[in-house]
Amino acid sequence: MCGLLGAIVGVVAADRWDLGSESGSTRNVASSPVITSALSADDPNLGQSIVAQVTNALSDSVVTISSEVTDVTGSGEAVGTGVVLTADGEILTNAHVVADATSVRVRFAGESEPRAAKVLATDPGNDLALIKIDATGLTPVTFAHPGSVRVGDSVVAIGYALALDGGPTVSTGIVSALKRTIITDSGALNGLIQTDAAISSGNSGGPLVNLRGEVIGINTAVARSDATSSANNIGFSISVDEVLPEIDQLRILANGGVREEGFLGVGLAGRSDGGQGAIITSVQANSPASIAGIKEGDIVLSVDGEPIDGQAALVAAIRDSAPGATVTIEILRNSERLTLSATLVTRTNN
Repeated sequence: MCGLLGAIVGVVAADRWDLGSESGSTRNVASSPVITSALSADDPNLGQSIVAQVTNALSDSVVTISSEVTDVTGSGEAVGTGVVLTADGEILTNAHVVADATSVRVRFAGESEPRAAKVLATDPGNDLALIKIDATGLTPVTFAHPGSVRVGDSVVAIGYALALDGGPTVSTGIVSALKRTIITDSGALNGLIQTDAAISSGNSGGPLVNLRGEVIGINTAVARSDATSSANNIGFSISVDEVLPEIDQLRILANGGVREEGFLGVGLAGRSDGGQGAIITSVQANSPASIAGIKEGDIVLSVDGEPIDGQAALVAAIRDSAPGATVTIEILRNSERLTLSATLVTRTNN
């Protein structure tokens, strides 16, 4: 469709504008050569922008991932991006890139043939997956230090946007916000980096990197306009603070372990008065919340010092806490701030 659009625009332009040719007219043709730069792309005097340096540094560490998918709607192909974690072939991507996949293939920039990959583990709730190819001598990415990302930092997004032929697409922007929470088809994602760097379909699973070439997040979603709201340049990336512990969890799952999620035992609603926090609508008897003294009508403001902006943020914060962990919960009750402690139990499927 993009190619057709370009062709149509070209035809319209030719028909609409007078391009300066007239039947029977005579024109003098210049004989002087066209001036071109003496510097080629690999000339050391040309220099490279920081973005070009970052892109080149990660050229061997960002891959395109193609998945054959079969679900209730039929069969098809999903295309995304991944980053190399280890020299022997571990690759990190989004869970939704390999969801329902019957086969997965990985291709590196500059290579013509894909390599077969195996899905080791997925965590749909956090939208991350670990896959592996049979390889040695790969170039792993370097992750930024947790807590080092700041609003306003310049960033580069790298990924196989729209599954376009050729190498990855590179876009630039800044960190627009931190610790965002969004709702996806798989649940709540929290601790996200918001960026205005262009992120499109196919970028999923690719890196958001700083100007040192360090991965600060894994791109996962983009906000789109709908009938009631307009969105421009709002993309989301799973922050390095969330990614690093999740890699450990995925490796545990790959080795046969079971992921256990924390459980508090409350019903929730969002605030409609413009305030921050999540409203407790119900408390299960004998649950960690009940034992901690949480009551219906309380407003949860933070968990372990992290602000709770809405009900999705509370769901994600409890889900990502280990059963047996004691969390500190700040609540607002009748205009009074209280701090309570709750020891989580294991969430069941009941």
